[in-house]
Amino acid sequence: MNAPAQKKLRPTYISVDDPKHFISFCELLDSHLAALLPLHHHELVIVCIGTDRATGDSLGPLIGYKLTDLDFDHVHVYGNLENPVHAKNLENMTKTLNDHHPNALVIAIDACLGAMENVGSIAIGEGSIKPGAGVQKELEPIGHLHITGIVNFSSFMNMVVLQNTRLSLVMKMADIISAGLRHSIWKYYSYKNQRND
Repeated sequence: MNAPAQKKLRPTYISVDDPKHFISFCELLDSHLAALLPLHHHELVIVCIGTDRATGDSLGPLIGYKLTDLDFDHVHVYGNLENPVHAKNLENMTKTLNDHHPNALVIAIDACLGAMENVGSIAIGEGSIKPGAGVQKELEPIGHLHITGIVNFSSFMNMVVLQNTRLSLVMKMADIISAGLRHSIWKYYSYKNQRND
């Protein structure tokens, strides 16, 4: 008999205007890492999706750039300003993950467009994301966890909206997400090493 399917929780939204946004982000990420990383041999892969050719789609590459010097044995970061992960190479990225990190926990990070009331929020949730869905691109889903920044509102001209998104909002999100990832990753592996001593 099959076990009943677990109901996935809806993503949690954290507004960048919330004075406690960093604490909320880290607490949520800490709980996800603590629950999921042990199931993935404590290996973490962060895939930062997007391109620097459109302001609204540059969130992923900016975060990858900010995490370039992240130095943990079991943590790997793909996608930055120099070597972005985007629609044209996402299939190769999926192959790389399958070949080199088959058991790793994958966090997919991307910008997205959403409802007006969610603009300026960072969403964290379980499950994969479908990059490019907002601009009618059919790409493979990716990730066990996802972190998305709602950089602007969705409309019938999504590509134009992405290209006219304020860089200040994207940078603020990139700062929060990259700093939060650094903190939570350091906390997880420091605690793990203490238990192993």
